[in-house]
Amino acid sequence: MSNRYFVRAEDVPAYHPANHTGTVNKRLIDPKLTGAKNVEIVCGTLQPGNGALPHAHPGIEQVCYILEGAAIAEVDGQRQQLGPGDCCYFPADMRHVFTAIGATPCKVLVIYSPPYEEDSSRVIR
Repeated sequence: MSNRYFVRAEDVPAYHPANHTGTVNKRLIDPKLTGAKNVEIVCGTLQPGNGALPHAHPGIEQVCYILEGAAIAEVDGQRQQLGPGDCCYFPADMRHVFTAIGATPCKVLVIYSPPYEEDSSRVIR
């Protein structure tokens, strides 16, 4: 495999992630594309009122950084509205929900460690 160190979002194919509604993602950094071993970075666009249904990732930490729009994040009984420049942390194995709110799509940078790779065996509903 040849490593790529520079990634243009426009060159990456979009996909609809499992256990989400109204969401389109682009995987920017991952083991297959860049050879990353301990991190995966995804750019997601969520339509208002849509997002991640309740779930957890076994052994995988997740961070969401809001680029545009707004969202509500819920984890461990806590709920917070987030806007551009805000971020949230979902510990490994902890159920969470992430929903776009407002009138415009929410664009979010999602960081997983170790890489999630959209592997359905690595999600708990």
